[in-house]
Amino acid sequence: MTAVVRFLRGATLLGQAPCDPTSTLLQHAERAGLSLAYNCTSGTCGSCMVTLLTGTVTVPDDLPPGLDDVLVDEGARLACIQCPKGDVDVDVRPPI
Repeated sequence: MTAVVRFLRGATLLGQAPCDPTSTLLQHAERAGLSLAYNCTSGTCGSCMVTLLTGTVTVPDDLPPGLDDVLVDEGARLACIQCPKGDVDVDVRPPI
């Protein structure tokens, strides 16, 4: 069975796409027909931040300016630079 990346807002499923561990969450969202907020595509601005609900999304050893340890501990991930590993559910939050 193919792993899936699901995008939710609360309990509402906004869209989903088959998981490709070489593609970012932003690319998965586009494949699912969603338009997530983003700006820099380098992890600097944080406008593409989503919340990881379930599953695993890579976290770089050296966090980019758009993330810090507290945010990561709370499930924050940057859709423009981070890739899912298997089944993943993310909550799409408004830009901060």
